[in-house]
Amino acid sequence: MAFARDGLTTDAFLGGRLAILQPTSGYRAGIDPVLLAAAVAAEPGESVLELGCGVGTALLCLGRRVPRLRLTGLEIQPDYAELARRNAQANGIAAEMVTGDLRDMPAALRAQSFDHVVANPPYLRRGAGTPATDAGRETALAEAVPLRAWVEAGLRRLKPGGRYTMIQRTDRLVDVVTAFDGFAASLSVLPIAPRAMRDATLVIVSATKGGKSPFRLHAPLVLHQGERHVRDGDDYSPGISAVLREGAALPAIP
Repeated sequence: MAFARDGLTTDAFLGGRLAILQPTSGYRAGIDPVLLAAAVAAEPGESVLELGCGVGTALLCLGRRVPRLRLTGLEIQPDYAELARRNAQANGIAAEMVTGDLRDMPAALRAQSFDHVVANPPYLRRGAGTPATDAGRETALAEAVPLRAWVEAGLRRLKPGGRYTMIQRTDRLVDVVTAFDGFAASLSVLPIAPRAMRDATLVIVSATKGGKSPFRLHAPLVLHQGERHVRDGDDYSPGISAVLREGAALPAIP
């Protein structure tokens, strides 16, 4: 069922470079998909598949930064997939948004291969905490498909030497690494900490299909300046502000 018009908001991303329709009471994108898009070292002319694209925020952030990409999103919830199509069209970014399950992709999608796969899987293990009252939000936040299935589906669609980039909560890092175990896919992990001397809360994991490099853990990326919040307004570091407000890329994760 499509969202009612009065059940949507239009939200600015990348300093107003993107206008994204989102449900008022469903899953709403924050900075995580923006950081995910900024971590993808895509080049003009390459192809990108996002698994679980939601309303298309990460994919469209990437498309705004890098021209001439072949963008494809896969989303299991039809109403969110339709919003992703509307968002792509409204922002003038060419992208194909496919409704389907990553465990049983449409045949046309299974026939394709990509230079990059990106994913922002649900952060919460199924059964952890109180379920969200909104079904769309619950699907987006609470794991119904094991991380191993996200990894396998993405690697199958990657070209040899292609890159898989995923963002997850730090407490799921062991699960992510375990999910990649047994695949020839060099792993690099970039921890993301809210402030200096604070524990990382998110990780960006990058894997190369067929890679043979050893596991690499990078120094943390720090979001905010200072040890604590001391004034009104945001206090993002200059590099993070450039990512969030100007659509800049993060340094490439080798």
